[in-house]
Amino acid sequence: MPFSDETYNLRIKLDTKNFQFSAAEIAKIETGLQPLRKVVRDFPVSDLYLTFYYHERNNDYKVDASLRLPKRILYTGDHDFDPYTAFRRCVRKLMMKVESVIDNMENRSAISKREKGTQHDVVPSHLPDGATLAEAVESGDYRRFREATYAYEEPLRKRIGRWIERYPNLTPKTSDLGIDDIVEEVFLNAFERFGDWPSSSVTLSDWLESLIDPSIKAIIQNPDAEMENIEFAKTLRAAPAEGD
Repeated sequence: MPFSDETYNLRIKLDTKNFQFSAAEIAKIETGLQPLRKVVRDFPVSDLYLTFYYHERNNDYKVDASLRLPKRILYTGDHDFDPYTAFRRCVRKLMMKVESVIDNMENRSAISKREKGTQHDVVPSHLPDGATLAEAVESGDYRRFREATYAYEEPLRKRIGRWIERYPNLTPKTSDLGIDDIVEEVFLNAFERFGDWPSSSVTLSDWLESLIDPSIKAIIQNPDAEMENIEFAKTLRAAPAEGD
């Protein structure tokens, strides 16, 4: 049962083998693709090919997915007794692959700007102790983490001020967003993703700067949820340290 949808930025070609989806099930799949639509929205080309197979002998379903982006194709697949469960896992895996592509593109852009002398680095007044940061993250102590990274706050605030000029059309819910809120979002993401920092090859300054763009995009896409996280993070910062 072939099905296609080319009305959005993510063009879809869907096919099934040995079974058929109902209209309601196709609508459910369409809804399940919304998170993927968001992460590919800035690509000029994004074509998704989905093929669902039903294996009668095993009574299970297999999903093959390929996503065509400019100059590359991303592949993944999964299987389950429920086709929608396998489909959702494919979507999550594709999103991770796309985010990795975006990160690599942004890193290459940053390197190019630095080579041309147009990159404004996040340069702290002094370097924090890496062991202190790691211990704060391991113990879940966001307050201590922020104290240890305080030297980065002012240069990060200035860098964000220039960065948000790329987003002149913020939604009404984010139009009154303060730079301090974005700063908090970046540090919150750094705290949650600290294990992803390749400290042996990337400075903390460069890594923090790489988190600015995804942090702003997260706020724009989900302002209510992200602002709630930001306010919670501020509450953690304001909490007294143990022994105070």
